[in-house]
Order: sequence, then C-alpha cells, then structure tokens
Amino acid sequence: MDSPASQPHSRSAAPFGKWCSEAAGAVADLGVFAPLAVALVVGNGMSATAALLPAGLLYLLVAWAYQLPVGVQPLKALAAVAIAGGLPPETIGAAAICLGALFTLLGLSGMLDRLAGVFPQSLVRGVQAAVGLLLIRSAAMLVWQPPEPFRPYALPLDWSLALTVGVLVLAVRLRRLNITLVLVGLGLWIALGRFEGEMRWGPSGLTGPSLDAEIWWTALVALVLPQAPLTLANACIAPVDAARHYFGDQASKVSPGRLARTLGVVNLVAGGISGLPVCHGSGGMTAHVAFGARTWRAPLLMGLALVGLALAAGRGLGPVFSAFPVEILAGLLAAAGLLHLGLLAALKSRADLAVALTVGLVGGITLNLLWGLLAGVILFTLAQVWRKSRRGEHVSD
Repeated sequence: MDSPASQPHSRSAAPFGKWCSEAAGAVADLGVFAPLAVALVVGNGMSATAALLPAGLLYLLVAWAYQLPVGVQPLKALAAVAIAGGLPPETIGAAAICLGALFTLLGLSGMLDRLAGVFPQSLVRGVQAAVGLLLIRSAAMLVWQPPEPFRPYALPLDWSLALTVGVLVLAVRLRRLNITLVLVGLGLWIALGRFEGEMRWGPSGLTGPSLDAEIWWTALVALVLPQAPLTLANACIAPVDAARHYFGDQASKVSPGRLARTLGVVNLVAGGISGLPVCHGSGGMTAHVAFGARTWRAPLLMGLALVGLALAAGRGLGPVFSAFPVEILAGLLAAAGLLHLGLLAALKSRADLAVALTVGLVGGITLNLLWGLLAGVILFTLAQVWRKSRRGEHVSD
C-alpha cells in the first residue's frame, strides 16, 4: 500500500489545491497544542505571546531546514506537570533553557546520530504506538474532564461524546478533502461567537529568565529530568523513522542530531521569554501528513499563523482560546492517535511486533514513555538472547 505521502500532491495539481491541502494538514495537530497552551495561559499565568511564539518560530525553522511537515508540539509531560502543579512561567522558562542547552549540545556532538543507528526499529515503533495511545487518552480526557478554561462552555457529556466521535469519523474518512481546515475554521467561528467582550490587540507582556536558584532547582527536578528521556526518544529518534516511512529519500535532511539542534535553539528562545517549551514529534508528523501536508508549505503556514497571532493578538487570545469547542480538538486528537497506531503495520516479524506492542501498552497504560521503553528493552534483550541460544543449539546439532 502506498504511504499517505505518496498519494495526494501530483505535479499536475493546481497550485491553489496544493496550498489548501497543505493548510488542512498544517492545522491537523492543533488538538495537542491548543489545550495545553490555553491551560498554561489561563491557569498558570503564561503570556499568550510567549505560549505561541516558540511554536511558530520552530515551524518556520522546520520549513527552512527540512522542507517537510516535521511536527512541532509542546513538551507534553513537562506541560502536564506544570499545569498540575500550578508552576509559574519563570519555572517553565528555566526548564526550557535547561532542555534547550542540553539538546543543542547533544545535537552538535553527533552522539544522537550514532545512538539512532543502533536503536532497534521495534523500539521506535513502540514509542510511536505509545504516543498514539496517549493521544487517544488525551482526547478522551478532554471530553470526560475538560481543562478548567474550557468548562464554562462544556456541553452535557453524552452530547460532547457524540460530537467528538462525529469529528473523529469525519477527520479520518474525509481527511483527503481538507476536512480539518473546515473543522478548525468552524471551531474558530464558534469561539468568536461565544466570546463576550472587547478584543485586545498587540502582544502580551513577556517575562525574562529568573535568577532565583530555587526556581531553577524546581525546574530541574520536577520538569527537566522527567522530560529529557522522552524528548530524546519521541522528538529526536522516532520522527526520523516516521519521516523515512512517509517520505523516503526526501527525508534525508531529517536526522536525530539536526532535530535536537532545531528544537534546542528554539527552546533557548522560549526560556528567554518564559514561554512554552516545544519539540518535534512523530505524532505531529503523522497528523500533518494524514490530513494533507506534504511540503514546506504546511509548516510555513502554521508558523506564520502562530507568530502573527502571538504578535498581533496575544493580549486578547486567552478568552477566545478557551471558547474553542473542545469536541473539535478532541476529535482531531483521537484521529491523529488512531492514524499513528497504523505505523505498527510496517513491522513484519512477530518478535518485533511484540516488542513494539509492549512499549506501546506499558507506555500508554503508565502514561510514561520511559517505563514503556525500559519494558521494551528488556523484552528485546531477552528475544536476542533466545535467538542466539537457538542458533547455538542448531550449530551443536
């Protein structure tokens, strides 16, 4: 079967049609980004400009550096801990600076490219499966327990669930018809209709890095240490595998070291304004590709949109974002998760599939990719030992 990237955009397609498809793919990953950004802006006091600008800058860097729709996502584990703990933007910014420096140095050292060369594909696909399950779980939680900023507009659970399933079905069945562009446009129209008050224009205020040692220690222990292994696996190694799967030789510029450098540099910027730390993600790439993105156009469009919103409307975006229908976000999120699970189909041997499923299930159930990776490494090692012992038995016979 052809990969999604090989099917739409023929050279004879009309330029306008290409841009429409790229725009539909560009917005396909908002289900991950929007809830976290809104929660941090409304609940943690982060500047809306600081929440949007790093992601927009990284999308623009992606368009230039890779020429492909490489995903850009918030650091989900870090954001979840920060939201749950009510950590201030200065602590989040300190974590961004630490992670930015770490991954910039790792990318420059060449260490990640060597590590990726010995990282089994079964473990990579397992990480991707865990991400798919976590995306589906996040979609369910958006409906079951919406974040506080969305609750004033919450519908009864049965209505919300039905609408989410409807969005999911539409997103999967009509993904080649630019349906995500329609759905996100509808969501913005509803949000603007719900919003009461006068829109405030211009960027919101920015906060520089803190000099408080306690803030940096909290950032290191609570945010950086749990997030770093996950970023290594899902933002530097897994996206390379996904890019090769979707784009083949066109993805030659996508390497673990380069991904570490691009996300590292932008996180240094994010930390400098106490903003939302961002990374690349294999789930984001699946969402973009599945809904029409194929080239640099999608990250360019998304980057320009986010930077434009951050600078032109940052002061008034918090209330508008919280009015966006959570059912549309959840449906797009679940669709991306289901499509991401489809990457398991590329594994041919039962042993590799067992390892990948172990990583995916353990990571998805425990909500921790690190535990999933450890379980997968143990199973992979046992399988290798068993294979060698079987070969030894055959030789002695």
